[in-house]
Amino acid sequence: MKYIDEFRSKELAHTLADAIAREVDTDREYRLMEFCGGHTHAIFRYGVQKLMPPNVKFIHGPGCPVCVLPIGRIDNAIELVQQHEVILCTYGDMMRVPGSGRNSLLKIKAGGGDVRMVWSTQDVLQIARDNPHRQVVFFAIGFETTTPPTVVAIEQAAAEGLKNFSVFCNHVLTPAAIRAILAPGQSDEPEPMAIDGFLGPSHVSAIIGTRPYEPLVEAYGKPVVIAGFEPLDVMQATRMLIRQLNENRVEVENEYTRVVTREGNRKAQALVDKVLELRPTFEWRGLGMVSRSALRIRPAWSEFDAEQRFPVPEITASDMRGCECPRILRGVKKPTDCKLFGAVCTPENPMGSCMVSSEGACAAYWSYGRFRSGSEESAA
Repeated sequence: MKYIDEFRSKELAHTLADAIAREVDTDREYRLMEFCGGHTHAIFRYGVQKLMPPNVKFIHGPGCPVCVLPIGRIDNAIELVQQHEVILCTYGDMMRVPGSGRNSLLKIKAGGGDVRMVWSTQDVLQIARDNPHRQVVFFAIGFETTTPPTVVAIEQAAAEGLKNFSVFCNHVLTPAAIRAILAPGQSDEPEPMAIDGFLGPSHVSAIIGTRPYEPLVEAYGKPVVIAGFEPLDVMQATRMLIRQLNENRVEVENEYTRVVTREGNRKAQALVDKVLELRPTFEWRGLGMVSRSALRIRPAWSEFDAEQRFPVPEITASDMRGCECPRILRGVKKPTDCKLFGAVCTPENPMGSCMVSSEGACAAYWSYGRFRSGSEESAA
């Protein structure tokens, strides 16, 4: 298939690996954070780490929107179902993420709560049309990639006069998370993570472009290369980062030029800006309270804001004792450093969000079985 098969070529992968091996400085270590969970899964699925020299290390970042949502917001969604008897609609991964007391939307559904998995915001609108006497709430999550469809649904509901539709908005912003990782004092870690550069997210950057990363690169002196999700994309972006580090350059570069531009999708950006605005602060699992890192519905559209329609208190909740998900999201620990991983915590019995989501680091370790052979660098 065009634009897929050619980016999975075994021969080209080995050619790239040989080129990277020639270019690395054997006297230094390259610590590269792949921000997006899609990159993490590509690295594991195709054995990209095995193709790297031993001094090139990938660090898994917080690029999984399901993983970074704090427990308190899951508890809020559960309360909407239990206390206000709404029809709560959300994407599949959110159904199984544990809230307080290991409760989840899936368990609430099993107990009779009206929780429905949807594939798109259009599914939610149809549910609202079909149930005019019930309040229907869309549990909206995601980075910049999934934000435009939420806004389209709000505009469509306004045009149709759907009075029983509202959005529990949990959309968060990628550049703010990168800033939080690099800024001292943002988390409970005594020092910022030792990271040399970032593999920037691809789908997010298709919306926002590469421009928003430029102030981060200038402020913190860490290069960013936007990378596609295929194995050769990841390898070429890694090579570009290594070249920058070897040449003492600090820039935003774009490996994913077939999709991403500097300006991004301006039409989508304008659409989002029309309906949503920045929150002053928002809590991220693993990063704590991060300023200007999330979006909320503007007052002009407040009739579609579930946080205005229903009481949604701020809930502070802690992860399960022993769960290292917050530190895994910061790149401080790996899934195999968690005592719960593979023992108490499995995909069938997740203790934390990193084992639930299809983009979670723990799910990647489990799905591709590298921990079973005792080496992350072993072949899949």
